[in-house]
Amino acid sequence: MKVIRYTDRDFPGQLRELTAPSSLFDPTVEQRARAILEAVQARGDDALLEFTERFDGARLTAGQLAVSRAELVTASLKADRSLRAAVAEAEKNIAAFARKSLRRGWTSRNSHGAKVGEKFDPFQRVGVYIPGGTAPLVSTALMTVTLAKVAGCPEIVVCTPCGKDGTVNPALLFAARAAGATEVYRVGGAQAIAAMAFGTETIPRVQKIFGPGNEYVVMAKRLVFGWVSVDLLPGPSELLVLADDTADAKCVAADMMAQAEHGSALHRVWLVTTSAKLVKAVEAEIARQLPGLSRRQFIEADLKQSAWLIQVRTLDDGIELANRLAPEHCEVMTRNAAGMSKKILTAGALFLGKWSPTVLGDYIAGPSHTLPTGGAGASFAGLTVDQFQRRTSVVEYSRAALKKALPGVSAFAAIEGLGAHGQSARIRLHDRNV
Repeated sequence: MKVIRYTDRDFPGQLRELTAPSSLFDPTVEQRARAILEAVQARGDDALLEFTERFDGARLTAGQLAVSRAELVTASLKADRSLRAAVAEAEKNIAAFARKSLRRGWTSRNSHGAKVGEKFDPFQRVGVYIPGGTAPLVSTALMTVTLAKVAGCPEIVVCTPCGKDGTVNPALLFAARAAGATEVYRVGGAQAIAAMAFGTETIPRVQKIFGPGNEYVVMAKRLVFGWVSVDLLPGPSELLVLADDTADAKCVAADMMAQAEHGSALHRVWLVTTSAKLVKAVEAEIARQLPGLSRRQFIEADLKQSAWLIQVRTLDDGIELANRLAPEHCEVMTRNAAGMSKKILTAGALFLGKWSPTVLGDYIAGPSHTLPTGGAGASFAGLTVDQFQRRTSVVEYSRAALKKALPGVSAFAAIEGLGAHGQSARIRLHDRNV
């Protein structure tokens, strides 16, 4: 872990290093991801099979890319009582939260007396990426697919990596099916994004792609924007804890290690505090708690590479830094946490007080855990159900309303030199044969 303090001689320079661009803009990652996309676009299933063997170690045929209905049913039958209960509880909260966020159509009258409004339709075919890797993210199936189901999307495609034997974690398959997935493919990485964006012989293209992933998946989503729509850029995970001297070092340390547990040195963890005592206490707590954790080696690597303990002069300085970093998750462990949180404007999600660890948002609280990372939170919000809806504006004029609008239309058409524009409105009122 790196420890820096506002009293350090080069504190501003250290902050510049801290806020350096993330893997979202790594030129090497972009070059490699682009090559994968181009290969899948050109060669379809053959490229998918090649990359699946190269990156996942699984030799498949095109007929094995799709997870069969029998496999999905078998996975459901294998689900034990505790998994079923956890999935049901999480899905209940996620669906309830999503229903609150659904956008609904409306109509009104404008100044001409015409009907104007909006309608919202579910995307008809969406793609969801669910990471695999060292930890199959069963919860991500619920945090994405459930929203698509609540929105009413009829075709919900899931892509997720397989193991060397070609199988997909059965708990993940159970969760995806329970949440509403209609198709599941054992394809991971940037090649999965390419398949959903461009389509292959086996996987028809989708309208919009959702879901988190590693740096290659996120880069691929950025590169296919325009071929399809994408939700946001949720890459390697992040946590920033903003704390004062009231924070509990045991809780802060536990939360930082939970975030580092994902196992990539690209995950980023920050403690920003006014308390020198807390910095020392958190260091001691990490040393004490770490030996008892099952994924110690992943946590140690992540903390060594990407964890920062930062002492700032004031909480306002800490808030300013938090807004610069735009963290995926931001825990506020201060006096008047709710009041402090109002000043944090770029976080993907806020967790207030000692009793609100990020893990609740990861699994079961209700809001989707698919959130912007790598500074993208300055421009993007987290995943919400309305992103599965397509907006269309609706305009309906009567003859009387068109007559009121004609002077304005004619004026704009004359100013812009677009005579046919003016004629298209005028002909309806002045030509008796219309």
